[in-house]
Amino acid sequence: MSSFDVVIIGAGPGGYVCAIRAAQLGMKVAIIEKRTAGEKIRLGGTCLNVGCIPSKALLDSSERFYDATKHFADHGINVGKPSIDVSAMMKRKDKVVGGLVDGISYLMKKNKVEVFTGLGSLKVAGQVTVTANDGKVTELSAKNVVLAMGSVPISLPFLPYDNTTVVHSDHAIAFDGVPAELLVVGGGVIGLELGSVWARLGSKVTVVEFLPQICPFLDADVAKELQKSLTKQGLTFSLETKVTGVSVKNGKATLTATDKAGKEVSFMGDKVLVSVGRRPLVESAGLENAGVILTDKKRVKTDHDFRTNLPGVYAIGDLIDGPMLAHKAEEEGVALAELLAGHKNTLDHHLIPNVVYTHPEVATIGSTEAQLKQQGVNVKIGRFGFIANGRAKAAGEQDGFVKIIADATSDRVLGAAIIGPRASDLLAEITAVMSFGGSSEDIARTCHAHPTFSEAVKESALDVLGRALHA
Repeated sequence: MSSFDVVIIGAGPGGYVCAIRAAQLGMKVAIIEKRTAGEKIRLGGTCLNVGCIPSKALLDSSERFYDATKHFADHGINVGKPSIDVSAMMKRKDKVVGGLVDGISYLMKKNKVEVFTGLGSLKVAGQVTVTANDGKVTELSAKNVVLAMGSVPISLPFLPYDNTTVVHSDHAIAFDGVPAELLVVGGGVIGLELGSVWARLGSKVTVVEFLPQICPFLDADVAKELQKSLTKQGLTFSLETKVTGVSVKNGKATLTATDKAGKEVSFMGDKVLVSVGRRPLVESAGLENAGVILTDKKRVKTDHDFRTNLPGVYAIGDLIDGPMLAHKAEEEGVALAELLAGHKNTLDHHLIPNVVYTHPEVATIGSTEAQLKQQGVNVKIGRFGFIANGRAKAAGEQDGFVKIIADATSDRVLGAAIIGPRASDLLAEITAVMSFGGSSEDIARTCHAHPTFSEAVKESALDVLGRALHA
């Protein structure tokens, strides 16, 4: 039996980053991954193989096609009528993913992390088995075991996947053609991103959402602005609508639902993307037999330092409480590796950014305005629209705004939301300021280059103080 300081089950963002950091700190590390393509192991988890990276590759390709179709002429660029080659687009996506998968394999070798291919299972605390595809079983012992198996799409009993017409996100990143009509069940991040991809390429996309707003984790003003922008791009929304079933006949799907007035309605489409969230993959590693305690939400129960109820067994990422985000898992992986090396856990879960990679992007950090009002916190809010930003005007990217929320007494920044161009990148400045307990005045007094999108962040901070310059 091989012995290690750390054995990690799952090579997604949390697992492989934890492995690298633990190896950097001098530990002997093994990582187990079951995902393969033929004989080749596929490290990187859902995020790299069928999630974050392939969806962003498709978002980028579809955005370029949309620009060529809708906006090139405005710039004096004449290319005729563009056409889309879905097969070529998919090959590009696969090439991007493949290069990054190979990169992680290289990082494992560079950091002397031993990689095992197969299904990892926790036998007892300190002992893990690996069952290879050919049935061969390898036993590993470890001072510490890290559970990092990630999550899978939620399935609904009244919307069973047939993996052809009724599909989840894994399938929607690999369509062999543009569906004439795409029905998206769920107005959350994944549904809106993938719905945007196919809408830009010519699909008629209808989003059916049970709640009264899309992306319910957003403040109402931000969600409303996002819906307005997506509607301009051709997406249709049916909110407060409860889907009750689906039937498929001759390759066409009919969704049945009940609207907010209680009236039965139906929607027809060529594909149905069921996108109602993800659930932790807790059944794949023998956790129940090993005695690992789960929460009532079927997540692994841990303390602040990622400890489960079993000695020397830890869990990170989508398995535990908090948003199911790749960067959250990465930060937890680093924090856990450092804890095992005797360092302190300095990770602040309140400062985990959240991003919707639609166009415009939406990026948020900290508390929302609604949450702070519920808590009785007196706040000041600054807001600046990209319509008054010179760089945005020049780029034709004028939708959206920056919103900064600060404590009314101390001016400390408590939260922010950006909807607009480069929102995911612009948010980093606010996140850094918040991590140091900074104020809106700290942002306002920082010189921002002109003309840049980031000036909208400065102007929003100035607006908190009641002295925006360009509004």
